[in-house]
Amino acid sequence: MGKLSIKKWLIFSAMLVAILLAMFPLKQHPALFSYSASVVLITLLFWSTGFIPPFMAGLIFFALATIFKLIDPSALFSGFGSAAVWLIISGFVIGSAISESGLSRRLAALIAPALTMSYPRMIAGLVISAMLLGFVMPSSVGRAVVMLPIGMALAEQLGFSRGSNGRIGIATALALACNMPSLAVLPANIPNMILAGASENLFNVHFGYAEYLFLHFPILGLLKSAIIVALVVYLFPAKIDKTQMAAATDIEAYDVVKQVKLGVLLIITLLFWITDSWHGINPAWVGLTTAIILLLPKWGIIEPKRFNQSVDFSTVIFVAAALGLGVLVNQSGLGSELGQVFSQYLPLSQGASFLNFMSLSLISTLTGLVATVPGVPTVLTPMAADLANATGFSLPAVLMTQVIGFSTVIFPYQAPPLILAMQLSQESLAHLLKVTLPLALITLLVLMPLDYLWWQLLGWIS
Repeated sequence: MGKLSIKKWLIFSAMLVAILLAMFPLKQHPALFSYSASVVLITLLFWSTGFIPPFMAGLIFFALATIFKLIDPSALFSGFGSAAVWLIISGFVIGSAISESGLSRRLAALIAPALTMSYPRMIAGLVISAMLLGFVMPSSVGRAVVMLPIGMALAEQLGFSRGSNGRIGIATALALACNMPSLAVLPANIPNMILAGASENLFNVHFGYAEYLFLHFPILGLLKSAIIVALVVYLFPAKIDKTQMAAATDIEAYDVVKQVKLGVLLIITLLFWITDSWHGINPAWVGLTTAIILLLPKWGIIEPKRFNQSVDFSTVIFVAAALGLGVLVNQSGLGSELGQVFSQYLPLSQGASFLNFMSLSLISTLTGLVATVPGVPTVLTPMAADLANATGFSLPAVLMTQVIGFSTVIFPYQAPPLILAMQLSQESLAHLLKVTLPLALITLLVLMPLDYLWWQLLGWIS
């Protein structure tokens, strides 16, 4: 049976389950709960199988949710007003300016001598650069906007054409490295901050920067980054041919004045992103201001009429739909019910510390499949006290296990920044799935047990 036939059977089976669930709602819940579950099931299957484009699945989700009045439209479409979506829109503009001005090619030419000794060295160098950028730039979208155009320009200079293993390897490595390692750095990603804020508001539990970093970064940052490099090099093997570098685009053909203006503007933008905890301006609004300046007539880098070409609105729709789905999961009660089911059927008992640790990590991982990564702390944090009582773990330890889960991405739709990164690279999202699936399996079989030993060594669990 071919892949297409398998996908068709999956879609057919899910549609059948969804229809039956809608026709015969669960008796122990309001009918709205079953209707919401049906819509969520259909949407997630479309996203995970890629049977139709992600934005079309998002439009179907919006249509079903509004037609059947599953949630108030203001909440359903709140994603379009979220900082995440506007950061993505501004990210597309900034990324386009970096590419069109030739700045990406100039920067790629500068770093090429240090990275192009071998393909594995280049992938490792790009991953390390993106990982280190997570310490100074508090947005995975911002990191992708800066790193992806440089990476694609480097691929072009090396003669890696679109769809080639070398170009795909650079794209997938940067997409993952701009997002995953920084989930182990407290202020670097949205889920981290949601967890920290919810823990403080609900339980008065405060996580320090160094405490969070020392607990998570050795395994989820450093070791996971090394595994990303190994997987990318193995799954997308390529060789650097020095003779192809002679065909690199002539960077002198680009307007140096525009590059200087853009470079200065990017430095100012980075400074505002780095110091957001001081001035309190959300990185999204900093990015939006930068995008406006880049689009200004005469002074800007991109002509205003090219705005539609710069921004991939299908990605914007998809991300807004993913955020709206997270709201529906929370408001319909699906999220809390999901957490209760996981805690009921996964082994949780006092004294069984390894099983408890693995179960809590799996609860967080599986919740991310439905609620998406930003929704994990929203769904699970209110349940932390009950989970602590069931396992005998301290409340901070239970809360921290969420990081292991929401840093384990199985399908790219779970993390909107991954979608943006692949769109910036102009490579298929299916390539990223080839890395996230084995990476999630390695995390389950290797990294989670290692994390357990590391936590024991630090005295977080006994």
